[in-house]
Amino acid sequence: METATVTNIPDRVHVEPAASLVTLTHVLYTLHAVGLAIGALGTASVVGSFLFGWPSIIAVIINYVKRGEAQGTWLESHFRWQISTFWWAMLWATVIWIVSLPAMLVLIGFGMLVVGFFVLGLWTVYRVAVGWLRLRDQLPIR
Repeated sequence: METATVTNIPDRVHVEPAASLVTLTHVLYTLHAVGLAIGALGTASVVGSFLFGWPSIIAVIINYVKRGEAQGTWLESHFRWQISTFWWAMLWATVIWIVSLPAMLVLIGFGMLVVGFFVLGLWTVYRVAVGWLRLRDQLPIR
């Protein structure tokens, strides 16, 4: 198992993450992206695939299991970003359903559902892309 490198910087300690943890974080973004791609290219919705597809569920479980190893490194923000992306998407998907369901009685709800999930799908793609690009540049997410 690789160990982290600790560098003293005035007024703070900078912990460099192990290379294997950086690789794992790339794998987690890949799993999230695969979940989104399955929704975009398959019969499921992008959001539905992201929230209920096995790639993203596995990624979030690993995020929770390994986030302690990322603590104190610039990767900590990536683990937090991925976890919060998943749970905010779940919250907004629930809100979209709750708001759209009663409106389906007058048919406008179907349009609200489609538009809501489309926007939420764009948001999840954005979050995964921004996080992955920041990871590639070895930068934390603010």
